[in-house]
Amino acid sequence: ELVVTCRAPADRFGGIHDSELVPEELRVPGIWWDAALETCTLPTIDSLTVTPEVTEEGARLHVETTVLTDGPIDERITYSLRPEGDLNARGMMERASVETDAAGKTTVEHTVEIRDPALWWPRELGRQHHYTLTAKLDGTEHSQKTGFCEVGFEDGQFRVNGEPLNVRGVNLLTDSPDDVDRAVEVNANLLRAHAHVLPESVYERCDEEGLLVWQDLPLTGPGRFDVDRGATLARGLSRQYGAHPSLAAYGVHDDPVDAFESGLGGGFLDGLRLRWRAWRSDYDAVPAEEVADAFPDDRPVFPVVGGPGLDADAGSYYPGWDYGEATDIGTLLERYPTDVVAEYGAGALPADADGAAADAAGFDAAKHDSRVAGDHEDSQAYQAAVLRTISERLRADRVPAVAFSLRDTDSAGMGIFAHDGTPKASTETLARSFAPLQAFLADPRKPVRYLRRYSATGHPRFSARTRDQKFDYGHVRSRPWGYVSHGSEKHGRI
Repeated sequence: ELVVTCRAPADRFGGIHDSELVPEELRVPGIWWDAALETCTLPTIDSLTVTPEVTEEGARLHVETTVLTDGPIDERITYSLRPEGDLNARGMMERASVETDAAGKTTVEHTVEIRDPALWWPRELGRQHHYTLTAKLDGTEHSQKTGFCEVGFEDGQFRVNGEPLNVRGVNLLTDSPDDVDRAVEVNANLLRAHAHVLPESVYERCDEEGLLVWQDLPLTGPGRFDVDRGATLARGLSRQYGAHPSLAAYGVHDDPVDAFESGLGGGFLDGLRLRWRAWRSDYDAVPAEEVADAFPDDRPVFPVVGGPGLDADAGSYYPGWDYGEATDIGTLLERYPTDVVAEYGAGALPADADGAAADAAGFDAAKHDSRVAGDHEDSQAYQAAVLRTISERLRADRVPAVAFSLRDTDSAGMGIFAHDGTPKASTETLARSFAPLQAFLADPRKPVRYLRRYSATGHPRFSARTRDQKFDYGHVRSRPWGYVSHGSEKHGRI
C-alpha cells in the first residue's frame, strides 16, 4: 500500500495556491499534476539533470546523472547528443565511468562540449533549435531535450543571444499547455508564471513555440518567509527547469505590500491619497535579495515585484483599476520609475457571467463596479480600453510590458480569456497592441493616423498622414526598435 499525504505549506511558499487568486478547490494542499510509483531493475539511472551554457568557443552541457544501485558497480555511462527536427548538425557520443562500493545513490558529473551550436531563439527573432541528450547504463536510459539560449537584462532591456527583445508578456495563473497557444494568439513573446511553478508540459510547449518564461517562486502577498527555505527552492527550481531554453528570468517575492486593497478613483484628492499610500509603503527587500542570490547568474532575477513607492525591481502598476485612470501610466512611471512593468490590467466579466461572478476568485467586484456600469459587454470594453492604453504607452516608451492576466481561474477575473478559454473583447485588443511590428511618430504636432502597407518584397512600407500632409517612410526591414527617417524633420520608431 502506498499512501501520499499532502500538507499545506507552513513556510509561505504556497504561492497563488495559498491565496484568493484561485478558487478553493485549487488551493493547497492537493495533488493536481501526478503521483506515480515506478519499479525498475538495478542498477538504473534515477535522474538526469542537464544545464546548457553558451560559451565564447561554442556551448557546453553540464550533466549530472544519478545512478541507483543494489551493490558495488564499475560501469560506464554512454552519453549521446543528437539534433532534433531538420537541424543540420552533427550528433556525438561520449562515455563516463561510474564507480561505487556500496548500494544506494551516486551522482556522476560530466561535461559535453559542442562546437558551433545552433541557438534557440524566441519566435520573432529566429528558429527554435533543440538537442536531445540521452544517458544509457546497463539497459536503462534517460533522455532530456534542451537548447542553447543566452538571456540578459541591462538598462531596462532584455537581450536574447545578444539581440534586443522588446518584451510583450502576459501573466499566467493557470497551467495548461493550451495557454501557450492563447499567448501566441495575442502576440505575446513571454509568459510570467505568476507566483507558481509551471509543469513540464507547459515548458515543453514554450520551447516548441518560441515563448520565453519568467518563472516566479511560489511566494506572493505580505508576510515574512524563511530565507533558507527560499534559497533551497530557488536552487531546486533552476535545476529542475534549467534545461529548457525558454526559461528567461526568475522572480522571488510578488506583491509583498498591498497598499491598494481598497481602490481609489481618479480625482485630485484620490491622487493625493495614492501618493500618501505609496509614501507609506514599506518593505525590507534584503531577504528577497538573499534568495535571489541562490539562483544561477545566467538569467536575470527580479527579487521584488511591487506597487508604487516600493522601489521594486519590477512594477505592479494598475492605473484604471486600483487607482486613477489608464492614461495616468506615464505620470505614474515618471514619479515611480521602474525598468519593467510586470503587472497591469483590469478585470472583466465573461459573456456567461451570473450572480456568482461577484464572489469569483481573483476578481474584485467592488473595484469593477466602481468603474463599469453595465453588462458584460461594457465590462469587457472597459478592460480592453485599459489594456490598450497602457500597453501602447509602455511600448512607445520601450518599457517591457507584462499584462495581467491571460486566463481567469474562476467565473470572472482579470484574464483576457474566460476560465473555459473563451476570448473576451480584450483578446483582439491586446493582439493588436502586441503586434510584433508597429510604427510611432515621435512627438507629432498634429493628429495623425498610421497606414501600414506591404510591398512585393515582403518588407513593410510605412506612411503617416496628418490632415493636410503625408510623410512616406519607404521600405523598412523589421528589427526591434530601429529608427527610420524621411528627410530631417519627421522620424518614426519601429
